[in-house]
Amino acid sequence: MQTHFNDAALARPHIQRADKVLRSCVHCGFCNATCPTYQLLGDERDGPRGRIYLIKQLLESDPESPDEAVREQATQITRETQQHLDRCLSCRSCETTCPSGVQYHTLLDIGRQELERRVGRPWRERLLRSGLRHALVEPARFKALLALGVRFRPLAPGALADKIPLTRERDRQARHPTAPVTATSSDQALSRQGLSRQGLSRQGLSRPVLSRQMLMLEGCVQPGLAPNINAATARVLARFGIGVTPIQEAGCCGAIDYHLNAQQAGRARMRANIDAWWPAIEAGAEAIVQTASGCGAFVKEYGEMLADDPDYAERAARVSALARDIVEVLGEEIARDDRQNLAAAPDQQPLAFHCPCTLQHAQGLGGEVEKILSQLGFTLTPVMEGHLCCGSAGTYSITQPELSRQLRDRKLEALEANGPARIATANIGCQTHLSSAGRTPISHWIELVDDALPETLPQE
Repeated sequence: MQTHFNDAALARPHIQRADKVLRSCVHCGFCNATCPTYQLLGDERDGPRGRIYLIKQLLESDPESPDEAVREQATQITRETQQHLDRCLSCRSCETTCPSGVQYHTLLDIGRQELERRVGRPWRERLLRSGLRHALVEPARFKALLALGVRFRPLAPGALADKIPLTRERDRQARHPTAPVTATSSDQALSRQGLSRQGLSRQGLSRPVLSRQMLMLEGCVQPGLAPNINAATARVLARFGIGVTPIQEAGCCGAIDYHLNAQQAGRARMRANIDAWWPAIEAGAEAIVQTASGCGAFVKEYGEMLADDPDYAERAARVSALARDIVEVLGEEIARDDRQNLAAAPDQQPLAFHCPCTLQHAQGLGGEVEKILSQLGFTLTPVMEGHLCCGSAGTYSITQPELSRQLRDRKLEALEANGPARIATANIGCQTHLSSAGRTPISHWIELVDDALPETLPQE
C-alpha cells in the first residue's frame, strides 16, 4: 500500500512504525474472511482492510496543515471513524490469515491513540473506560467490588450483571447444579508467602521437592473470580518438581490500561512489573508463567513496546523472552518426561476446547492445549470456526455488549454442536464471558489436568 507521509511526519517514531505496517499491506482482503466483526456486520469499515484504510487516512491528515487537501482529509475523521475502530476485538485473527505478515495490531494501537487525541469521547464513554481501568487492575480492589457486585447484582445493567458471579466461587454450581466445585478460597490457595507451598494443599497432597523455580503472574481478576486456576497450576507443576512463586510487588500486566487507550499508564505498569520481577530473574528464575493467555500475550510484547526506552529496553526484552504460557511449560515437561505413562485418569465425558485468540493468534500456540489433553486421555469433540473470537476480548464485552453477545452465542453454538459435557478454555476473560450464558459448564483446562493426574507421578 502506498503512503504519503512527509519528512516531518516520518521523523516521529510512531509514524515510522505505522508507515512500515501500511506498506506491507497489499489490500488483498483475505483478512475479512476471518474477521468476526466483518462476518457479523458485512461493512468493509468493520473489517481489517477497511480499518487499515481509515487509519491511513487519519495519520496522513492534519487539521493544521498548510495544504488544503490535507486539511480537507482531516475533516473526514469523525466519531464514526472511532466507532469502526472501537468495534475491532483486537483478536488478531487477521494476522494469522494475512499472507503478507501485516502487523495489524501495531497499526490499530497507533490509530486508536491518535483518534483519542483528535476526536475525544462523550463523557459517558470516558467515565465507563476510566471506571473499568480503576476497578479491574488492582486485585484487592476488584475483590471488594466483586463482593458488592454479588450483593447488588439484580440492580446492575445487563451487560455488567452477566459478568458478576451469583456467589463468586460457587457461581458454576449455581448455574449448573451438576458441575463440581473445585475451587479453594483465594487466601488458602494463593499465599503471598509462596504459592509453590501454600497452593499444594489438596486432600493431603504431599509436598514434593521443588528443585526448579518459576515466577507466576497471578492476574488482576482471576484471583477473585477463579483462584483455583493458579492453585491448580502450582499443583500440576509441583508434580514435575517445579515451584511457582508470585511476586507481591508485581501487578496488572498493563493490557487493560493500554487497550483502553491509556497507553502511558500501561507502559508504567510494564516498568513496575519488570522492576518487581528483576531480582528473582537475576537469581535464576527460569520463566514467568501465565495461566491467562491474554496476560501472557501482552507480557511477551514488553520488549517490543519498550524498545525505545533506554532504561528498560534490555530488561523488557529479557522479560518477554522468559514469559511462558502454562501450556508451553507443561508441554515441554510431558515431552521430556521419561515416564511414558503419567497415569492420568481424566473424566471420560466429551470435552470441547475453546482456544482463546490470545493463545492461537497472538502467541501462535493453537493446538497445543488440545495436544496435551489428548495425550492425557481426554475425549475432545471437533469445533467448527475455532479461529473466531468468543466476544470477550478484554473489556470489549462491556464496551460493546451487543456485538459481544452475538459472538458469544455463535461461539457457544459451535462449541456445543457435538454435545460436550464441559467446555475448557485458557483465559479467564473467555471463561467468564462464555459462562455468562448459563449453558455448558466452563473450566480452565489446567484445572482438568490437575484433577486427572495422580497426586504423585510415577518415579522415573
